Amino acid sequence: MTLTLNDISNELKNIDFGMLSTKKADGTISSRPMSNNGDVDYRGDTWFFCFEQSQKITEIKADPKVALTYTARPSLLGKPGIFIAIQGNASLVGDKQTFAEHWMSELERWFPQGVDTPGLLMIKVHASKVTYWDGDETGSIFAPDDHPQD
Repeated sequence: MTLTLNDISNELKNIDFGMLSTKKADGTISSRPMSNNGDVDYRGDTWFFCFEQSQKITEIKADPKVALTYTARPSLLGKPGIFIAIQGNASLVGDKQTFAEHWMSELERWFPQGVDTPGLLMIKVHASKVTYWDGDETGSIFAPDDHPQD
């Protein structure tokens, strides 16, 4: 069975932490854990809160091509969880209304002033290709280039 973007979104909602990889100025790859807080939509977008002054923001401004990787926990029967690799383009969002739309109370651990936290920024990753491995199932999905406006 081939998975759809909706299937992948549903899988990602159950995997909190993944790795965001960006390209550094010297051409090497930098990866760091990020929490998506289940904030993934059926069109292939993933949203992350971060601080504007972080190194990843500098790297995204220089080259918006990024990669995300996720691994689900094994099942109770020992079957490995799904592995998901996403290639996409990152954009930076500084709009408080957008912050509020994606805010979850659990984020206060990192951003104690909520959407009013100084230097708060969001990274929106729009997937261009999603590859997955789920036991015997392997596949790739090419995400649409454009999203209809909400």
